[in-house]
Amino acid sequence: MKAAVFKGLGQKLCIEALPDPEPGPGEVVIKVGRCGICGSDLHMTEDPMFGVPSGAVLGHEFAGEVAAIGKGVEGLRLGDRVSVPPVKGCGHCPSCLAGEPAWCLEMALIGGGYGEYALAEARQIVRLPSSASIADGALVEPLAVALHGVMQSGLRPGDKVVILGAGPIGLATAFWVRRMGASHVVITDLERFQEERAMTMGATAFVAGPEDHVAQADRILGGKADLVFECVGVPGMIAQAVEHIRVHGTVLVQGLCTRPDSFIPFKALSKEARIQFAAFFKSQEYEASLDALSAGAVEPRALITQTIDLAQLPDTFEALRKRTHQCKVMVAP
Repeated sequence: MKAAVFKGLGQKLCIEALPDPEPGPGEVVIKVGRCGICGSDLHMTEDPMFGVPSGAVLGHEFAGEVAAIGKGVEGLRLGDRVSVPPVKGCGHCPSCLAGEPAWCLEMALIGGGYGEYALAEARQIVRLPSSASIADGALVEPLAVALHGVMQSGLRPGDKVVILGAGPIGLATAFWVRRMGASHVVITDLERFQEERAMTMGATAFVAGPEDHVAQADRILGGKADLVFECVGVPGMIAQAVEHIRVHGTVLVQGLCTRPDSFIPFKALSKEARIQFAAFFKSQEYEASLDALSAGAVEPRALITQTIDLAQLPDTFEALRKRTHQCKVMVAP
């Protein structure tokens, strides 16, 4: 099979021929139909903190068809259309049984979606209903990540929300908070590339440009926000989020920041602010995200801006290191 292979930090992905994967007991091989390019993949290829080994095939937002089945696998057939949650646990500990494999002591993140075929545990697989496309199946993971953040935030109907960052997670967060009753949703970003898409996804206002974003959001909301979602992941964003919230407000941090950051604790203390972090998703949230798509929710599909073939992936991957009009690029291996 062909795959885009990670060769080392700061190096371009390389298309190579690799052996086709063979399923072991309890495993299945997926013929990848679509895989989304995630911002965390960009981080993994430039930050030593992640420890990605040379020769790895990244890509964790993928869906496709079952191409081979290992011993002991039940309930799946060749040709089944499936989505693959990339968080793998042991399957029998309290965390796994509660639908939270991310907190299993044996948790592992799987990739492989940047190849023609990928290996997965059968217990991870989620079948796609007939009303969901393969592209929908590759959208489920970022939607589930955003939904998990919203669930962790304690959102209440009528809340005023500010979302920092108009990337896929920020935009997916707008979709969920409006769907769950937020009265106002202001998205802030450095650029206006995603303004129209943000309004499609559920934003009620979009703030960008050189003027103070906090002051602009305050004017739009008629005061401070009840909830602020930090979906950027660069130093300084938590401090900015604290400026946006009201007394007793909540900051929900989902931005993937691997550098030291700081904020003035007194500014949060003086508001009795709650700062909550969120990572990964629960199995129930993954299934709920797929349910929303299969039930006909059209907004999330607006995240997809381009679909490319595997040969285009290395150049496109590098281009995404800079902000452009692109949002969610899908690979069709």
